[in-house]
Amino acid sequence: MRRITGVIPPSITVFNDDDESINEQKTREHVDWLILNGIDGIAPCGSTGEFIAMTPEERKRVVEMVIDQVDGRIPVYAGTGHYFTRLTMEFSRHAEQAGADGVMVILPYYMAVNKEAAMDHFRQLRKAISLPIIIYNNPWFAGYELAAPELAQLVDEGVVQSVKSAHGDPYRVHELKYLCGDRIQALYGHDYALLEAMLVGADGWLSGLPNVFPRLAKDLWIAAGIEKDIPKAKEAFSQLQPWIHYGMHGKRNGSPHWLSIVKESLTILGRDVGRPRLPLQPLTSVERKDLEKAVQAAIS
Repeated sequence: MRRITGVIPPSITVFNDDDESINEQKTREHVDWLILNGIDGIAPCGSTGEFIAMTPEERKRVVEMVIDQVDGRIPVYAGTGHYFTRLTMEFSRHAEQAGADGVMVILPYYMAVNKEAAMDHFRQLRKAISLPIIIYNNPWFAGYELAAPELAQLVDEGVVQSVKSAHGDPYRVHELKYLCGDRIQALYGHDYALLEAMLVGADGWLSGLPNVFPRLAKDLWIAAGIEKDIPKAKEAFSQLQPWIHYGMHGKRNGSPHWLSIVKESLTILGRDVGRPRLPLQPLTSVERKDLEKAVQAAIS
């Protein structure tokens, strides 16, 4: 199986503001823009792509659309996760038939299943498809996460070959590489400690930030993940720090939402990608002014 590595944004889905329908043209334009700016792979229908706010038919259509637009230029890792194992298998089989290079699958969410049930969810999926499986290990969205020894067990069984570690703690990447070595591709799935994660051996970066600053994200990956040039990597990270800091600490009473920040940042950069689907709200005028400062600091 192809090694999963590099900068892999979970690509946004663009919706029309009037009726929240999918804007296919602008979604395709965003895919092209990301590729033009050097990304190594793309993951449609992840959290940043708002899979949770789509119908099954829309999810399948977005996967088909992105695969068609990419046209073999980079790998496509389709987000196919669902709480219901049978639907996860259905979305994943569809992605495989559509030509995806792999699937990204969040842990069964909402019902807080026990760990063994979650692991069996992926064992069943492994029987259904031949594509590489990226476990989307996100305790913030699923309510729990698989520990490194549990993930290592699934690697030993041949169930998965990659993990998106979305907690944020870079030690999770470090521990996965210690237990599994090159048998697993550990992808850092947050923004605030990405420099540390890359320097301890992350195989790639799968998070929302590269949607906004794909070229800067690729520069950081080359410096930290490939060249291991710490001074150069620190300089690249410092350029992104204002935006990361705003996303982590610039909120008031939990607002704005991180996905609204991603889309509004692109709008500030001159890329009209609309706003998230309801119930998420656009930024207020005060929030937008604060975000403008963070975006301008990142690109200056």
